[in-house]
Amino acid sequence: MIKILAMIGILFGFALGAVNINTADKKELMKLDGIGSKKADKIIEYRTKNKFTSIEDIKKVDGIGDKLFDKIKKDISINDKM
Repeated sequence: MIKILAMIGILFGFALGAVNINTADKKELMKLDGIGSKKADKIIEYRTKNKFTSIEDIKKVDGIGDKLFDKIKKDISINDKM
């Protein structure tokens, strides 16, 4: 049962689409669990100088560590196509 629920969650996430951390605006970034106004600003500030080349690069943003990354990794992408 747990596997079925997990699969439904994954498919639902793909249907909604992931947030592209290279192009999302502040409002879109703030829809991510654990990303508030200040962290969204830091993501935008970081990407003005550095393009995210993998979703793991978001951990280079001040205030985003392994724990937060684990919460949002299924909801983010670096390109429009998954």
